[in-house]
Amino acid sequence: MARAFEEVPAEQPLDMPEQDFAERPPALTGRPFNIDIWARRLLVIALALLPAAMAAHEMRRSIGLDGISAMEGVYLALFVSLFAWIAFGFSTATIGFLLLTVGQGRSVTPRPLLASEPLRGRTAILLPVCNEDFLGVLGRLSIMERSLAQVMGGERFEFFILSDSNAENGEAERRAFQEMRASFSRPVHYRRRALNVGRKPGNIAEWVQRFGGGYDHMVVLDADSVMSGQTMARLASDMERHPHVGLIQTVPTVMGATTLFARWQQFASRLFGPISAAGMIWWAGSEGMFWGHNAIVRVHAFAESCGLPELPGRAPFGGHIMSHDMLEAALLRRRGWDVHMVTADDSFEEFPPSMPDLFTRDRRWCQGNIQHVPLLFRIAGLHPVSRFQLLVGASAYCTSPLWLALILVVLGGAASGLWPPAAVLPSGGLLAVTAVLLFGPKILAILWALADPARRIGFGGGLRMTRGVIADILLSILMAPVAMLTQTINLFGILMGRKSNWNGQTRDRDGMAMSGAIWLFKWHLLLGAGLTLLAIRADALGWTLPVVAGLFASPILAALTARKDVGRWAAEHGLFQVADPWWQAQSYRPLRFRWPTGASRPVLAANDE
Repeated sequence: MARAFEEVPAEQPLDMPEQDFAERPPALTGRPFNIDIWARRLLVIALALLPAAMAAHEMRRSIGLDGISAMEGVYLALFVSLFAWIAFGFSTATIGFLLLTVGQGRSVTPRPLLASEPLRGRTAILLPVCNEDFLGVLGRLSIMERSLAQVMGGERFEFFILSDSNAENGEAERRAFQEMRASFSRPVHYRRRALNVGRKPGNIAEWVQRFGGGYDHMVVLDADSVMSGQTMARLASDMERHPHVGLIQTVPTVMGATTLFARWQQFASRLFGPISAAGMIWWAGSEGMFWGHNAIVRVHAFAESCGLPELPGRAPFGGHIMSHDMLEAALLRRRGWDVHMVTADDSFEEFPPSMPDLFTRDRRWCQGNIQHVPLLFRIAGLHPVSRFQLLVGASAYCTSPLWLALILVVLGGAASGLWPPAAVLPSGGLLAVTAVLLFGPKILAILWALADPARRIGFGGGLRMTRGVIADILLSILMAPVAMLTQTINLFGILMGRKSNWNGQTRDRDGMAMSGAIWLFKWHLLLGAGLTLLAIRADALGWTLPVVAGLFASPILAALTARKDVGRWAAEHGLFQVADPWWQAQSYRPLRFRWPTGASRPVLAANDE
């Protein structure tokens, strides 16, 4: 294969065969049945199904006294399915809260690195890029390589920048890399492929096939990732201590937010994410998940397990596998390798700066997860928990159309005279339970943060944190119906064959024109108008008001939250405050780079191939 440009070490090839999904592969030596981990999973499922069964019984008493019609049956199926979904999230968060408070989080965090255990293996840190702000990539790389310099065994790590950028951006990257490589204290290699074959998984696979034979582990990052040298060394040490582990995924938190939207999501990630992550780690055990970045992988395990074929047929089910990471975790487990997840306070990623940017990324994830559905039946030898995780990932994108269908069924039945709205709406007690399931994880997160003085100070104190949670709830109520319709449109568009492009992500934005926002959310405005008319006819405008308010406010919400000046205003007033990352808290700054004379800055436009 012709290569556009590279400055890399000598090749050390490693075979990475394409997997035959129809054939059950030989697995590693099996370990005894772990009754403890299966008891955990049964407990989580029971905690989700029990309130769902109670809700079904309560609704059956309300609408089924004279038998259940077809329309009522559809309503019950939709309501109970959605109720079970939010109950599953609540039970996971509750268990995580108990682990982090009573259990002090010992079972979900990496162990300390001991001075008596020097690292023996070599680890490559892979930074795939595709039409990114390359100076930002180098700045984040400088943070990590200087952090590694302070860690025992840091000399066992090397960086590889793996570029899939187009020719114009690649030339700018080449000139910047050649001028700036002398600023680093450890090996930093760069390669740009001439052909973007297989997108990101193809990028990683090409590195494995050419260089994987010389490295024991690879830390896979995204272009916007940062991970401390201490955590990378801990992960490498754990891989050496546990030779049956194929992958350890950290749970990254959000950093670098500038717009109001990103600051809001950064706050939610830092406050609400840890308890849900801890609960998920507790029941997943050795069948954890891979999110494609901020993780360490055993190179030879990945090579023998994760060679992805191109699927036959057209999109959404054919072509290159898009959500490769979740499937790679399942394929590792299929061959007997353990996949674990851990929480880490110094593993970070950035978040899309606006609602449209988030929805663009979400559409690609939607197609990737829907692509997994037929693979559940085609891949032989998958672990049952891996099948469950792939199914949950796909079904997550079905909750939005189910929610929309539930609203339409209730309003349509009331407008046509099949029932008065009060007859099918949940009782006061059931509404209270629903509110607890929806907002309970947020309350538990507040209690978890308040229990630790350092954590409480990081969020600006109890008052500012509570104010941020209230703002988060209000914004979430407005955004929920927007996401509902967007995901519904995306899902049906994908099922109709309109594939998603795998483009360079928009990582920086400052506002958007209101006219563009109105056009972008035109279907949301039309649905808001339609639901309003239907609700008036059904005499049910009161309980649909939060839904239609969010739909009508979608252009304003998107345009306002995409602005950096509003984000700065929030920061100045202590709204959505979070603790600084470790390098800022220690006055530790990334190296400041400038583009070489005559070099053009990268064009951050989308580039599919």
